[in-house]
Amino acid sequence: MTHPSSWKDTEVRCETGTSVPDRYSALLPLVRNLKLRMCLTDPANRKTALRVLRQAVARGDGRLEGLSINCEGNTPLFYAGQDLQQGLVDILTNGSSLTVLDLRGVPFTLSDSFVRSVAMLCPGLHSLFINNHSLVCGVNAETLRQALKSCRSLNVLGVFQASLSQDVFKDLMLPERPALKKLELRCERSLKYTVPLCDQIWLELKLRHPRLWVELELDHTLPELHVPGVLQPSIPVRCLRLLTWTLLLDEIRIVRQSYANTLEVLEVQTIPSVELNAELIALAKQCVKLQEVHCYCVVSQEVITAFITNCPDLYRYTLKTHKESHPWTSTKLK
Repeated sequence: MTHPSSWKDTEVRCETGTSVPDRYSALLPLVRNLKLRMCLTDPANRKTALRVLRQAVARGDGRLEGLSINCEGNTPLFYAGQDLQQGLVDILTNGSSLTVLDLRGVPFTLSDSFVRSVAMLCPGLHSLFINNHSLVCGVNAETLRQALKSCRSLNVLGVFQASLSQDVFKDLMLPERPALKKLELRCERSLKYTVPLCDQIWLELKLRHPRLWVELELDHTLPELHVPGVLQPSIPVRCLRLLTWTLLLDEIRIVRQSYANTLEVLEVQTIPSVELNAELIALAKQCVKLQEVHCYCVVSQEVITAFITNCPDLYRYTLKTHKESHPWTSTKLK
């Protein structure tokens, strides 16, 4: 149990309000990649999670490289996560060797000051995910630019699309920056108040980073009129989640016309119709690189047959001809 390899990837769940036993606390500095799960309903769980993190970085010898935080349970009313954000900054102030920070599992809005502080305290970050499921984007473009300046090795980035701007793209295309591998973008209501990104800037980014692939998530708060503007044809989209619960006939047509050479994962939440079935069949014939398809509305048997027949790499799908009780289960082919 005391061998470092036993603690390389460790998950700690803070659910009962109790602290980690001393015999395990002494071994937490051996952790390389730490996943923290906590139930937010009890403040004691949040304190335990911060205590675990503090013990994991206690030695300060550069052992902890990856940190992922996931919050579970109902979020307390008016809770903004200030204790967790400030606690994380305080712990990292003593020195950080983090190369991966994943905050997609926190439900509260991350502030500009928090992201700036983390970027300055963790200059060795290679991967940063701040595209969580808070109601609004709290990180502006200037903060993101500052993060890019502080973390010069950053090559995997997950953010709200509202945090992007022309200047952010120019920073990403600077000759001294490393090759950008992956960009995860969450698109929600905040895009109403930003300047849309034109297709030309995406084309330039793709030329600068030819191995880049993009994951797009459009949620139900994004106004329907803004959806076509998000789906620019030059984006190298590999994973697309259309979680809008609106009619998506035009959008699916855009997807098959623009992303046929790159799309591997598609998730759709929309309204069933005969027209939708026709569009999905046409998409299956063009987007032949698809590996996963998940459509959370009823489709025809012809749709299922079209994906199985035309997509040789397909290994998992959620396509139902009849409604089922929640949650719908997926079908694995391989």
